[in-house]
Amino acid sequence: MRYRRAFVEGGSFFFTLVTEKRRPIFSSTEAVDVLRSAFRSVRASRPFALDAIVVLPDHLHCIWTLPPDDADFAIRWRLIKTWFTKHCDPALRSMPNASQSRRREQTLWQHRYWEHMLRDERDFERHVEYVHYNPVKHGYATSPMAWSHSSFRRYVEAGIYEMDWGRWKMDFEGVGFE
Repeated sequence: MRYRRAFVEGGSFFFTLVTEKRRPIFSSTEAVDVLRSAFRSVRASRPFALDAIVVLPDHLHCIWTLPPDDADFAIRWRLIKTWFTKHCDPALRSMPNASQSRRREQTLWQHRYWEHMLRDERDFERHVEYVHYNPVKHGYATSPMAWSHSSFRRYVEAGIYEMDWGRWKMDFEGVGFE
């Protein structure tokens, strides 16, 4: 079976990237800072809007909107992952197995990632909420505001969310108050 990705010029996409064997490579602020630098470096040469992001110890979720004449998110992810791998603390890299060595693969990232093309404004909003609530869902924080590796604070500063947003229990299908 062949996996097919949706390439849409100017599209908005939700992504999930997971570390190899779910290793917590983003447990330190230093590693998250290197990831931020990777995003900045790639966005300088291949622009895109980073609409929302959360970085957890073993995975990240984000939403991008590509420029109107561009559909190539795959090259951007390749460049971000490569930049991070080259610039991160070498202690984060484990020894590749024989197969990975032959293919010159590193051992920081799962080979594939998940993407979903956002269909409309409601789909976009639901995924932004999912991104921002994710640290609470996984038990890393008691509220989205308590997790520093997220775009949530940017949304609060823009007046989109109140600081206490997320005190209710949320699932991917909607919001239910506790």
